[in-house]
Amino acid sequence: MTDTVLTRGGIAKAAAQAPADGLPAARRRWAMLALMTGVSMASLDTAIANTALPELARQLHAGAAASVWIVNIYQLAMVATLLPCAALGERVGYRRVATAGLALFTVASLLCALAWNLPLLVGARLLQGLGAAALMGVTTAMMRAIYPAHLQGQGFGLNALVVAVAFAVGPTLASLILALASWPWLFAINVPIGAAAFVLARRVLPDNARGKHGFDTGAALCNVGAFGFLILLLGDAAHGVSPARLGLEAVATAACFALLLRRQRGHAAPILPTDLLARPLFALSALTAVCTFAVQSLAFVALPFHFEQVLGRSPVETGFLLTPWPVLVGIMGPISGRLSDRHESGLLAGIGLLVLCAGMAALLWMPEAPSTFAIAWRMAVCGIGFGLFQAPNMKAIMGSAPRERAGGASGIVATARLTGQAGGAALVAGCLVLSERHGTTYALAAAAGIALLGACISFARLHPRTRG
Repeated sequence: MTDTVLTRGGIAKAAAQAPADGLPAARRRWAMLALMTGVSMASLDTAIANTALPELARQLHAGAAASVWIVNIYQLAMVATLLPCAALGERVGYRRVATAGLALFTVASLLCALAWNLPLLVGARLLQGLGAAALMGVTTAMMRAIYPAHLQGQGFGLNALVVAVAFAVGPTLASLILALASWPWLFAINVPIGAAAFVLARRVLPDNARGKHGFDTGAALCNVGAFGFLILLLGDAAHGVSPARLGLEAVATAACFALLLRRQRGHAAPILPTDLLARPLFALSALTAVCTFAVQSLAFVALPFHFEQVLGRSPVETGFLLTPWPVLVGIMGPISGRLSDRHESGLLAGIGLLVLCAGMAALLWMPEAPSTFAIAWRMAVCGIGFGLFQAPNMKAIMGSAPRERAGGASGIVATARLTGQAGGAALVAGCLVLSERHGTTYALAAAAGIALLGACISFARLHPRTRG
């Protein structure tokens, strides 16, 4: 078997299949650099677009409601295509899908920068979302090929660190770019970085054994429809659109899921991995992830409203008050990753969710005029709990799937995260529709309750029956 050789002159190209015990240490570092560069760009683009949305709407002469599609279409494209991209990775190779995703994301970033009106920018963002889905859909499967089994927790911890840092610096980076340059540079900055990551990824990412099953295009289209309509339904339900429209979206969602399940019945590697979800440990781990990312979304959507409208803080203060959470997630990511290599994932994740629940309850029961420190330590507690959960849970999902189904498991990791985030955001909107004055309080209470539910689900994984 050939391998990548690191020399003073550079990296000798090799597309060797990854050994069962992972890559050599030197090549592992280069592979993770390429992979995490792509992950950081995909994560940053969500935070950057959210922060810059008012400025984008102003410069493109677009209304607020229409400009929201700059953010929505990116997330919609990602959620709808993650599982098909993961399934394609099993069929043609994770390396091919990851590098194709990097290439598409980079080209789409250039198209975003060159767009001169809202429809063109939305179309380019759709392509960006597809590229991000291809990359994120196979990321955790790639890490399983890069790291040996006894070090995989470290890889998942590094992934948690990169996502947390991107989430933390995204708003600041967007503000800095807009202060120094025009809005196209929000996307143009990805082009040289993405091109470099693509070249490196082509040289150092390992290949994997290909699945013998075919790729079902019809099932992939059903999956796109099912998750696309589901996300639309959640958003529209929260914003109180007409019952007739909600009914149509609900029927379309149910019909697409029914067609998907019927079409992939008996398939050796279904796009919606029902074979993996039939495993109790895998299903409980995925459900825990949905709950936890719903809590994160509830907090990060509701707290800015709470800080500014209830506590009277300025937008700048709000940005600083939110920072302790992602900072502590970044610190805890590598720590929890190493712990997960030695301790039960269900136990570590359950403890993390109990800490997260305590932090959300502390935020809910803040005094009427809390000090900056009083808010900051509560956010830090939430970050510690979330950071303790993330890497062990990711390892539990990947470890409970057969190696040949790592693509399907990887797709579920990303789909659970984005579905939970979409559900959490919809819950906040619903709480605000229910009561504009107390909506944020209801949202924080819901977040604490969901975190407690997630802890119970996580601890259920410790029961011997879940190993079956």
